[in-house]
Amino acid sequence: MINTPMGYAMQVAMSQYGLSEWTGIEHNPEVMKYFHDIGHKWVKDDETAWCAAFVNWVLKYSGFIGTGQLNARSFLKIGRELSLEEAQSGDIVVLYRDDPSSWQGHVGFLAHYDDNQIWILGGNQGNQVNITKYSRSRLLGIRRATEDLMQGEEDIMLNV
Repeated sequence: MINTPMGYAMQVAMSQYGLSEWTGIEHNPEVMKYFHDIGHKWVKDDETAWCAAFVNWVLKYSGFIGTGQLNARSFLKIGRELSLEEAQSGDIVVLYRDDPSSWQGHVGFLAHYDDNQIWILGGNQGNQVNITKYSRSRLLGIRRATEDLMQGEEDIMLNV
């Protein structure tokens, strides 16, 4: 899968595995780079919800254009919609948080799934980048980044 564009996105995301927020008044500059590299330099702390910043950052470093937004549900509007059965590792998974009709959500990359659970590689999962399982009942949508979301080679940031 690494030889596909979304496989490369998974490789980029995995390169960040284990990175976490810092407790206290200091903020992890590696978490802050997710915000700053996608244009949100106004964010000053690693306590700001960063799952969408992480996905946008991974997409950017993988040669894709993300949403640029910091809300998880913004990813429901990009790429191609998929059913869970069509989905592959690296596709973008959007979940609801608390209430399916609220604006809140969570976003990450599909690692795998079974009859009851979805494992997501994402940021801000227990305040770190990791693979966490979630109930399939929280699933709002799965999207695949498509060619129209690919950046030109000159736009790709290659120094992960």
